[in-house]
Amino acid sequence: MNKWIKRKLCIGVAIAMIIMSIAGCNSVKSGKNSVDSAAQKTETSSEKSDDSKKAEAPQIDGLTYESAMDLTYAQEFDVFYYKDGYKLIDVHEGRQYLIVPEGKEAPEGLDSDIVVINQPVQNIYMAATAIMSLFDALDAIDTVKFSGLEASGWYIESAKKAMESGAITFAGKYSEPDYEKIVDGDCKLAVESTMILHSPKVQEMIEDLDIPVFVDYSSYESHPLGRTEWIKVYGAMLNKEKEAEAFFDDQAKVIEDLKDFKNTEKTVAYFYINTDGSVVVRKSDDYIPTMIEIAGGRYVFKDLKNSEGNAPSVKLTMEEFYATAVDADYLIYNGTIDGQVSSLSDLEAKSNMFAEFKAVKDGNVWYTGKNLYQATDTVGELISDIHLMLTDGDASQMTFLEKMK
Repeated sequence: MNKWIKRKLCIGVAIAMIIMSIAGCNSVKSGKNSVDSAAQKTETSSEKSDDSKKAEAPQIDGLTYESAMDLTYAQEFDVFYYKDGYKLIDVHEGRQYLIVPEGKEAPEGLDSDIVVINQPVQNIYMAATAIMSLFDALDAIDTVKFSGLEASGWYIESAKKAMESGAITFAGKYSEPDYEKIVDGDCKLAVESTMILHSPKVQEMIEDLDIPVFVDYSSYESHPLGRTEWIKVYGAMLNKEKEAEAFFDDQAKVIEDLKDFKNTEKTVAYFYINTDGSVVVRKSDDYIPTMIEIAGGRYVFKDLKNSEGNAPSVKLTMEEFYATAVDADYLIYNGTIDGQVSSLSDLEAKSNMFAEFKAVKDGNVWYTGKNLYQATDTVGELISDIHLMLTDGDASQMTFLEKMK
């Protein structure tokens, strides 16, 4: 490692340690809205108030504001357009990012809190693995040069092939990046999930190497298509707004097709068993329960909150889970987290109490594959899967769900 990088890293470590001692680690928030029904949720998200839908554009000295991006479901960001190709991405829970077009410079006197990202955006370090699918949907995998996952960890075929060919190389996971590699590779941007908030010193060190860090807050969206609509953020970064809008509209069509469908009133529990034996479920206002509602079901936990914080998941004892979910019409096991459960015998090996569940007796237990967590781009397909499950549809047409036998 050359002396310049060592010096920069040492400074970065020192700054990060001071910041951590003063502020401590940040905590990750969750979505803001509660779920009553699919219709109410969709109306709330798609028919935002004028104030939220027409957020006020920041005034930036030297730039002339022109317009704002139209959004349908996303509530955690806005994109503002300025004359001469400048764009400002306002991440509501995070920071603001000024996209500077190629051949231009950031205006003088820019607020120090605004992160500057220069176009063309390339040689990206993709540490937010769930976002790679959005880049794939934009046909922009070639802008990524470094990965936070090894090739064997990717379920996105184009990303896996790019790593196998050497077009993308592993540069360490988000909490332990290979700083020398990303600097030597002329990295222009690091895309991180909110997990980086638990490793603030890493973010500080990357930024101290003059690499801007974009923190993706799509997981904060309470509506599932709000998460997918973040494709428009990356479309703005890469000047692919039209492609992003076309892709999003295709996913949103799923909700349009189901809007007049009468809810089946069948109840669904979505969960997995933790290594400590606890049952991990989702809060009632999380995007997974919203998907269930849109698909025509009812999430079995009607008003479940996390009393210990804002995390989207809630830990229950097996007895607590049993008390509510024993009579659920359907069980969906979250194989994204725990891929070791794919049969009823596997499930009952976790707890013999499952033999008493209505869904187990009726043969209505399903599970998701591990590829789901990387599929931010196709949430519409999971909604379709759940709808098929609830209506005894053709299981061969499902993308993510499989039935336990």
